[in-house]
Amino acid sequence: MELRHQKLTRYILPLREGGSLPALAEADDEFCYALKFKGGGHGAKALISELIGGEIARAAGLKVPELVFLDVDPLFGITEPDEEIQDLLKASQGLNLGLHYLKGSTTFDPYVNRVDDLYASLTVWVDAFIMNVDRTHRNTNMLSWYGECWLIDHGASLYFHHNWNDREKAVTSPFTYIKDHALLQKASLLEEADRLMKQRITPSVIGEIVDLIPDEWLQWDGVDDTPEQLRQEYKRILVSRLENSNIFVNQAIKARNELI
Repeated sequence: MELRHQKLTRYILPLREGGSLPALAEADDEFCYALKFKGGGHGAKALISELIGGEIARAAGLKVPELVFLDVDPLFGITEPDEEIQDLLKASQGLNLGLHYLKGSTTFDPYVNRVDDLYASLTVWVDAFIMNVDRTHRNTNMLSWYGECWLIDHGASLYFHHNWNDREKAVTSPFTYIKDHALLQKASLLEEADRLMKQRITPSVIGEIVDLIPDEWLQWDGVDDTPEQLRQEYKRILVSRLENSNIFVNQAIKARNELI
């Protein structure tokens, strides 16, 4: 498993709806990307969440725009007049992450756009597994593109790495925030989704995804672990969480029963 690696060539415009101020940019492959900066509010950890969350969703059989490593060199966006954006670009020199831009897509509205119960259940399962707090009716982080539901923006998941010393709690967290999930009402097949996910999201798949994390994203203030040690911890926590999936699946079923 690997991601393509491209160099950014043109800063087009900021996507100001994102809290970390992502941007629309073009790379040397002539494709456009929604660029996520490592110099944003939550730093490289948000990119780690985006990478792991997006690739787990893809492995689950859900639709996710291609993720690509994108290089930001010191001259990128130099003509940008906004000082805040200039500071962000300077803090993000090096390796960042982009999602292939789905031109013509619209925000997915669960009240209007159709999605079948299994797709909804798989999405809820994945978001409970990675502890994604940001797929609510207020901000679905889903797009409708050619009549299909695409998942974006997983940077708010895996929040345990923002409090690394208490990371063990993530293993058995029921993830009560699932009650606010935009697709929970449609997720009538959560037990079936759990069975499918045990086939698709294996410890081997988790290991391959975590191994994609670049070393430069694993240099954290106040943490002495090497990049490889940090990768091993991500793997251990996610595999243990997978083994305890009944905890978050039962929580999701309970939340859905209360909702309907």
